[in-house]
Amino acid sequence: MWQNTSVIDKMYKKLTIQVSLNGLSYVCFDTLTNKPTALQNITIDSFHKNIKIEELFAESFKKYTELQAGYDEIIILHNNNLSTFVPTALFDEEYLGSYLQFNTKVFETDFFAFDTLEKYEMNNVYIPYVNMNNYFIDQFGSFDYKHANTILVNKLLDLSKNNEDRKMFVHVCEGHFEIVVIQNQKLQFFNSFEYKTPEDYIYYILFIAEQLQLNPEHFKLEILGIINEEDEYYKIAFKYIRNTSLFEVDSIHNNYSQAENRQHFILLHS
Repeated sequence: MWQNTSVIDKMYKKLTIQVSLNGLSYVCFDTLTNKPTALQNITIDSFHKNIKIEELFAESFKKYTELQAGYDEIIILHNNNLSTFVPTALFDEEYLGSYLQFNTKVFETDFFAFDTLEKYEMNNVYIPYVNMNNYFIDQFGSFDYKHANTILVNKLLDLSKNNEDRKMFVHVCEGHFEIVVIQNQKLQFFNSFEYKTPEDYIYYILFIAEQLQLNPEHFKLEILGIINEEDEYYKIAFKYIRNTSLFEVDSIHNNYSQAENRQHFILLHS
């Protein structure tokens, strides 16, 4: 397993791995066409409940040949709810922890990182999984890493160009979800929320709508991530917010279904 940096031996292949406490998923790209060639989701449940996350990674690297191949570029995406966006005008690299303390518990021993979204003049400050990064250093030697929400917000902002309507997006992950409110490439709100029941989920959505003076009869809510129309989380949103729909994904550039494109939206736009 290695990362190619030689122009002569360029393979035109990129690997992105998204990691969380529940497992990992990965996508391989042909960089000449920018099309995905392989997509895989691996959860702790795929093996057995008592497996440690590092052991899951080791088993995955043995089982899936794509993880054993060589690539020109490797990106690790950290998927957790420990991130926040800070405007460039208010950003100071010396005080990363202070930005996160408003929405999560931070400790002196935490390691902080940030991604820069230059086009939108802001930074995503977050806590990466250091132990997972260390594992991938042993596997790959070198790689780039980012936070999953950097990809999510950046792409949603891109897609909102020339749209003057304020729109709420909800990205559902296992155990937490993100609410993103955007108007014409301006980020108006972002936060992550933990949930266990549909009632938890709809409470946060309606609370944020109220705070931002978004009328449930009028504003548009688009949902993506691990969700479908038969899901209780979709049904309860549809019950309380008139203009609820699943996020429509442009899937003409790959061979995956709309559901797969919604679930792996971040990976496929990495």
